[in-house]
Amino acid sequence: MTLSTVPVIFDLDGTLVDPAGGITGGISAALTQLGIRVPAQAQLDAMIGPKLSDSLLNVAGVPQEQLAEVIRLYRAYYLETGIAQSRLYPGIPGLIEEYAASGRPIAVATQKPEGLARIVLEHHGIASSFHFIRGSAADEAAHATAPRGKTEIVAAALSDLRTQHAVMVGDRAQDVAGALANGLDCIGVSWGFAPDGELQEAGAVAIVHSTTDLAATVNSMDALRAAALGGVNNDGVV
Repeated sequence: MTLSTVPVIFDLDGTLVDPAGGITGGISAALTQLGIRVPAQAQLDAMIGPKLSDSLLNVAGVPQEQLAEVIRLYRAYYLETGIAQSRLYPGIPGLIEEYAASGRPIAVATQKPEGLARIVLEHHGIASSFHFIRGSAADEAAHATAPRGKTEIVAAALSDLRTQHAVMVGDRAQDVAGALANGLDCIGVSWGFAPDGELQEAGAVAIVHSTTDLAATVNSMDALRAAALGGVNNDGVV
């Protein structure tokens, strides 16, 4: 690793991991068990990425008094069945292995509860490759201990990495917003769950369609940073 190596902060679901129905199936099962109407598939897919409690309230229309129980049932389903349904997106294992071997600092910043995020990454055998894993609080239903939003989660990952120079990689608008709020660029990935145009409108610096494209884009950022550092003289004037 050199001073020009740009640390990378990854989102989880829709970026590293394809939930493959594990999330939407769990939401559907929890809602059905409590007799709450299950949204259409497109709405369920839109719930992947944002904070679960917000999506349950605003998209699925879950009554506030039933929110905690829906989340409890969902978590039980996800741990028992959902994680096993998930898979890493094509090219992700190799990319993460390459970054870990080269010493590039990498972290995860997800709105999934932090402990659960670690379990998912351990299930797929890549948790140890990340320097840090940051997520939300365990209790998404309690207002007093409401989980941090994406901005705060990205900020925590930046603090862990001890840098203000990094790039976010994500598949939804909140990933872009969380990056921009921390002064970071965000690379959007097209294989996730964003509707057409969402990432561009949110301000993603680039949209990539494969991990090969992603690696090339990050490498170009390394080159730009190296050029910028090379143009600084001893007086600190560019």
